[in-house]
Amino acid sequence: RTVVRMSVEPPAAREWTFLSNHAHVLLAVARDADLRVRDIAQRVGITERATQMIIADLVTGGYVARERVGRRNTYRVVPHRPFRHPLEAGHSVDELVAVLTAPRTPG
Repeated sequence: RTVVRMSVEPPAAREWTFLSNHAHVLLAVARDADLRVRDIAQRVGITERATQMIIADLVTGGYVARERVGRRNTYRVVPHRPFRHPLEAGHSVDELVAVLTAPRTPG
C-alpha cells in the first residue's frame, strides 16, 4: 500500500478572502459613490478592466446604479436587493453594506 502525502502550503502562502471581488467593489461604491474606476480597482486590488466588468455585472444585476455627472460616472448601491445565492436567501445586500461600512468601535 502506497501512502501519498499531499503538500499543504502554510496559510500565509495561500491568499484568499471571505468576500468576492464583487462584494469588495460593492462595498467600495457604498463607502464613496464618487470613486473613479481606477480608485475602486486600487482599493480592491484588481485591475481597472476587472473592476469595469464587475461594475457592469452589478449594474446589470440591479445592485448598482450608474449616473453620468459631467464627464464622470458616479455609482450608488441600489437598496433592498436580495443576495443571489440560495444560502443567503432572505437577506439583502443592505445587511452586508450596513455591517461592513459601519464605523468601527474601538477594542
